[in-house]
Amino acid sequence: MKKLKLISILTLIVVFNVASMCSDDDNSNSAADPSPVINTVTSGTWRITLYQDSGVNETNNYSNYIFTFNTNGVLTAANSTSYNGTWSVTASNSNDDNPDNDLDFNIAFVTPAPNAFTDDLTDDWDVISYTANRIQLIDVSGGNGGTDYLTFEKN
Repeated sequence: MKKLKLISILTLIVVFNVASMCSDDDNSNSAADPSPVINTVTSGTWRITLYQDSGVNETNNYSNYIFTFNTNGVLTAANSTSYNGTWSVTASNSNDDNPDNDLDFNIAFVTPAPNAFTDDLTDDWDVISYTANRIQLIDVSGGNGGTDYLTFEKN
């Protein structure tokens, strides 16, 4: 009889242990807050200090441009040529990508017509890290599986 009680207790312990491992605590619905990144990027102008496209450093193609992220969602990259587009920072979730509950930094250039400049930067980047003077982004391509890195630093 004592053996049967011991087996029952051990079984209950195993069941509760397994149930706790399967809980949804790790995938909570609370997403990261985009406000600090938005407040940072809208203060001042920025330049690209790193653009790495699938292992190839292409920073020189963008280093002479000044980027302005306006509070109304308008993005301007200006040099001798100006590019205009939109930007946003949104909370990500388990339904759109991995990692879950990160921040997406969305860039979409619309004018002039799409070209290498606008195509390379237009994407939904994931925020790796940010400070008052630097924002580091990453994008893992769905097509070829390459990984791109983009870093903005404040002027």
